[in-house]
Amino acid sequence: MKLSVNGKSHELDVEPDMPLLWALRDELDIKGPKFGCGVAQCGACTVLLNGEPVRSCAYPVSAAAGQQVMTIEGLATKGKLHPIQQAWVEHQVPQCGYCQGGQILTAVALLKKKPKPSDQDIDAAMTNICRCGTYARIRKAIHAVAAKGARA
Repeated sequence: MKLSVNGKSHELDVEPDMPLLWALRDELDIKGPKFGCGVAQCGACTVLLNGEPVRSCAYPVSAAAGQQVMTIEGLATKGKLHPIQQAWVEHQVPQCGYCQGGQILTAVALLKKKPKPSDQDIDAAMTNICRCGTYARIRKAIHAVAAKGARA
């Protein structure tokens, strides 16, 4: 099957029900999406599928064929951090960093839908679990990008 990841086309010979996460990590050597829970709860495996966040650990690779998949590796452009990534740095969001790829991609999708999200919008959209508890910094970073009017 053909899979488009971060703007590049790939041919994969895998079982159609293989989770997208394992196709990315094991077949394409894209390590940004992480394995956390394996049941689509924690969000460490989050990728964007046509701009929408999906939990790749429970999403069959066959369903992603013909779609546009973006991982954290595809977010920066020509070595320049995406505004969300820059805000994550400026607000010192990550502690351990394990969940942050999924957090960042979820924030990108949120800001595309709601360029000026309220705290309630952020809380509703940011369902990824951060064991370090950096939720307040995540919220501040999202609000900072929204205040700058940066394009997500």
